[in-house]
Amino acid sequence: MTDFWYRTSLRLLPGLVAGLIRLWFSTCRLKTHGGEEMLTFIDSGGKGIATFWHYSFLYNFYYLRGNRAAVMVSASRDGEYIARLAEKFGHVPVRGSSNRRGFRALREMLVELKRGNNAAVVADGSQGPARRAQAGCILMASRSGDPIFPLAWAASRCLTFKSWDRTVIPLPFSTVVLYQGKSMRVPPNLDQAAIEAWRLKLEQELNRLYNMAWTALGKEAHDQDLPRSRTSQGLHDLNGRDKQ
Repeated sequence: MTDFWYRTSLRLLPGLVAGLIRLWFSTCRLKTHGGEEMLTFIDSGGKGIATFWHYSFLYNFYYLRGNRAAVMVSASRDGEYIARLAEKFGHVPVRGSSNRRGFRALREMLVELKRGNNAAVVADGSQGPARRAQAGCILMASRSGDPIFPLAWAASRCLTFKSWDRTVIPLPFSTVVLYQGKSMRVPPNLDQAAIEAWRLKLEQELNRLYNMAWTALGKEAHDQDLPRSRTSQGLHDLNGRDKQ
């Protein structure tokens, strides 16, 4: 019986939620800053890797709906809802995370880039720590040669959930301020030190854009109640070996 309700909800909920999101977010007033480079690049036939913090993923599904992108989604049972929701916005879900079949998923993301799709990557992964970049996006850009386009947004009025990343949903008729940074082109054949340097550069740029977005609305960080300590994590290569 449990499986029956799970399968039924998978058939019904993603479509209903996608419709609600389209109606809900269409009432918001969007102000973008610095997005010309990414749009021009994609419109000219280029492929890019949009990357952002996990708190912002739901609105970004909607914002990027006109640009088909491969998106990495958790391989968990609950992740199937997010995967199907991504499909409703024209994206290609690739199942995996930093903790579960992550390296296979990273290779699948590279395949999708070779097929001509863009990519959308949550920089801090599916489990965090929040607003600490992981190495996957850097490895993807290095292996593919495609540029990274970092972005962050804030909302004048929003719902903030008590999740690990404090997921944010803009309220109807609110103002959404979205900042996009300049493209980052990561060189090929990086060693561990270079991967870490680029990872840190991406993290700093995303947090710079994040702070600009919330400051533009006269607000403090939406996740200021979270501890700001950064836990060191091992780097991985695409073959799944730790680089310590």
